[in-house]
Amino acid sequence: MRSYLLLPLVTGILAGCTVGPNYAGPPKAVPDAATPSRFVRADAAAVTEAPPVADWWKPLGDPLLDDLIARALANNTDVKAGEARLRQARAALGEQRANLAPKANASAAYAHAHVPGLNLGSGDNASGSGEQSGGGGSSDFNLYNLGFDASWEIDLFGGQRRAVEAARAGLEGAEASLADVQVSLSANVAQSYLNLRDRQQRIALGEQSIALQEEALGLTRQRFERGTATAMDVAQAEGQLASTRARIAPLAAERDAYMNALAVLTAQEPGALDASLAAAGEIPLPPASVPIGDPARLIANRPDIRAAERELAADTAKIGQAEAARFPRLSFMGLIGIGGTKIGDLGKLDDFTAIAAPQLSWSFLDFGRNKAKVRQSEAVRDEAEARYRGTVLTALRDAEDSLARYREGRVTVAALARARDKAALAESLTEQRFRAGTTTGVALLKARDDRNGAEQNLVSARATLTADYVAIQKALGLAWK
Repeated sequence: MRSYLLLPLVTGILAGCTVGPNYAGPPKAVPDAATPSRFVRADAAAVTEAPPVADWWKPLGDPLLDDLIARALANNTDVKAGEARLRQARAALGEQRANLAPKANASAAYAHAHVPGLNLGSGDNASGSGEQSGGGGSSDFNLYNLGFDASWEIDLFGGQRRAVEAARAGLEGAEASLADVQVSLSANVAQSYLNLRDRQQRIALGEQSIALQEEALGLTRQRFERGTATAMDVAQAEGQLASTRARIAPLAAERDAYMNALAVLTAQEPGALDASLAAAGEIPLPPASVPIGDPARLIANRPDIRAAERELAADTAKIGQAEAARFPRLSFMGLIGIGGTKIGDLGKLDDFTAIAAPQLSWSFLDFGRNKAKVRQSEAVRDEAEARYRGTVLTALRDAEDSLARYREGRVTVAALARARDKAALAESLTEQRFRAGTTTGVALLKARDDRNGAEQNLVSARATLTADYVAIQKALGLAWK
């Protein structure tokens, strides 16, 4: 009796053994260095260390942009593909969990045999249903069978449990990858929208410049006809007008391209959003203060970092899978079957075939194959760890770069706003002189064109500043649900 109890006891003890390294969490991005407590490129006047909000586009205060991002997150094809990959990873985890359980199969068979040279006799032959054929000594008979078999490999050294661990990490990595798609998508929609508004405003201002320069050219030609302007003056006015017109054409092409991009990002055909985006709108500006948190929060929340960390966890678990293959494998097989040469034999439940057999296998003489697989798995894990550290450092660099650009962008916008105000003042003073008769109409038109050019520069700088704000949010890894 004790011998029967000993095998399950030993099996249970061994089944609790799991070889391979246990995952101890993500390593530090830089060995022997603590994560910085704050972003070094942040402008204290423009950002705060308060936790950032996921829906970072809401503070921009543009309902149309809100709608575009919501539609993109719901319908974009890359998001749909990421969701499909997530379902694949979930199914893969279910498969690995199922591999821990026994496997059972059922089978049913019917066979008819014609055997020449075999005489089973007349009447009721040895098989009970054979049919003698001719004088050549051949025989025909039928065979009916129902069978069930089951097998179960005991997870002695945790190879299957490591497979489940790796699949679970893969599922969590797929979730993080989907979140990373959402982060990039929301940023791409916002960038395309900002570029569209920038091009629309620059086209409108450019058309105003063309009108002013056409009027100035007309006046210059009149002065030339009266002998108060030179041919060079006319040529310069014509050249300036031609240059301005040349700058407008590429802007129009870019405007159409960004409308196409927004349509595709929201899973629509190019041109589908032209009606709703055709009217030029204001460029949304970032809030007065931008919450960014700290580097530790970025490392914990940015999806591509989490995906890299989950890949490292999965590759660590796969070392255990490779290690388990070096040890003995214990499996149980069971077989039960009923049947005979008559279909009625299928009902004879007291007359069946049954087999139960444990099997122990061990490829101890593999000339180092399994050991090489372990080393390969360890190298894959080391590669994943290096990629994780690189991903963290890249993320920190992205955040610092975007913060630096945002800081300097604020300075640029402020400087160009002052330049625009000075140009507007110069236009006003020139207009006063023109009314007083102390300057020409051409000079007034030039002052107006200068103010228009300063406005164009400010528009571009504002668009760039908001784009830098978007880059900060992307670097922080926000917008995923």
